[in-house]
Amino acid sequence: MKLLLTSGGVTNDSIRDALADLLGKPMAECHALVVPTAQWGHPMCGPSSVQGLVAAEPDFRHFTGLGWASLGVLELTALPTIGTERWLPWVREADVLLVDGGDATYLCHWMRESGLAELLPSLPDMVWVGVSAGSMVMTPRIGAYFVEWPQAPDDRTLGVVDFSIFPHLDLFPSNTLAHAERWAADIGVPAYAIDEQTAIKVVDGSVEVISEGQWTKFG
Repeated sequence: MKLLLTSGGVTNDSIRDALADLLGKPMAECHALVVPTAQWGHPMCGPSSVQGLVAAEPDFRHFTGLGWASLGVLELTALPTIGTERWLPWVREADVLLVDGGDATYLCHWMRESGLAELLPSLPDMVWVGVSAGSMVMTPRIGAYFVEWPQAPDDRTLGVVDFSIFPHLDLFPSNTLAHAERWAADIGVPAYAIDEQTAIKVVDGSVEVISEGQWTKFG
């Protein structure tokens, strides 16, 4: 699987070029599935934000509104009830998974429960574009600072990559570089703080920061 781990989506030409390189063909020819599941685990999200995501409303122009050939919805909480034989072809036929933000521990839980996490190693050509929690879920830990789901057993996530991510640098008063430094001191693995103009591209273990904004690496 090829990863484009972002804070706010495909927000500038550099990130767009990186995505085009990963896809290997124009976005207008690519079939996307959007995963809204993480939103249900976060108190700031709900039906209206999921509607905007799925409808590719202007707030999501850097993500679901990029002009995909088709845009379907993959809701992970439903998958265990319908059987792998039904949803597996949907995933295999897609070019890209667009995995939205919310709570990364909730998303991690449903990736495991649905079977999607187990499937990922068999999808070498699939492109995963994460926003916020959709990026953080691929890391080993997100830190207690970002856990909003009350049922989360801890802050551990999938560990597909060996670094952690502090998103939305300087977007919110609680996401300053000073906050990121305190978070990184307890995370125990290499980590990046990234703003909305930054992405991390990962292919075959090779990590590249793509940025027209601000970012910092810790550890």
